Amino acid sequence: MKTLDTSLYFITDSTGYTEEEFLYRVERALQGGATLLQLREKEKSTRAYMELARKVHMVAKRYQVPLIIDDRVDVALAVEAEGVHVGADDMPVADARKLMGENRIVGATAKTVLRAKEAFEQGADYLGVGAIYPTTTKVKTVLTSVGTLREICSAVPIPVNAIGGLNRDNIDILAGIPVAGICVVSAIMKADDPGQAAAKLKERAEEIMKTVIFFRR
Repeated sequence: MKTLDTSLYFITDSTGYTEEEFLYRVERALQGGATLLQLREKEKSTRAYMELARKVHMVAKRYQVPLIIDDRVDVALAVEAEGVHVGADDMPVADARKLMGENRIVGATAKTVLRAKEAFEQGADYLGVGAIYPTTTKVKTVLTSVGTLREICSAVPIPVNAIGGLNRDNIDILAGIPVAGICVVSAIMKADDPGQAAAKLKERAEEIMKTVIFFRR
């Protein structure tokens, strides 16, 4: 099992930003303490996705933060990213693992205990569970109860991250639940200062996670 720090998992959204501003915001988030970075581009062509991914990867390497590519195993392999994240309607985890190999990261979305167990058995290194709250991103979301989140954390021995509308003011809902971290988009991307937002989020997330005694099988 790989050792991953998913305490502050930052997912990008380039909508409305020039490339220069986007890359600046990504770098500020990493400076602020983001521990894992996912590049998510739902509408770019394969070529454009790859070109942006290479630039983002250069930034991520400076801070030694793994780059995860959303959905696209081909893009992840082409730019030599550290990993890929597959959703419920994307490539099956088992196929992603086969293509990515054992040394790269494969993350998966899970909204049920059954799906979480299947993803783990097929080789997922971590899970994203949610949405805990409604989101403002373009991604379609179905709300997941904190009860289900708790059950998933207990059902699998890999890191489980909460995702969906989370910010520094509402993550208290996770108190007592053994999540490995939080995934955020808007709370960092749309902040006046992404670096400061990331730092404050990480500090609060770590406080929340200290409310649980972790036990990993």
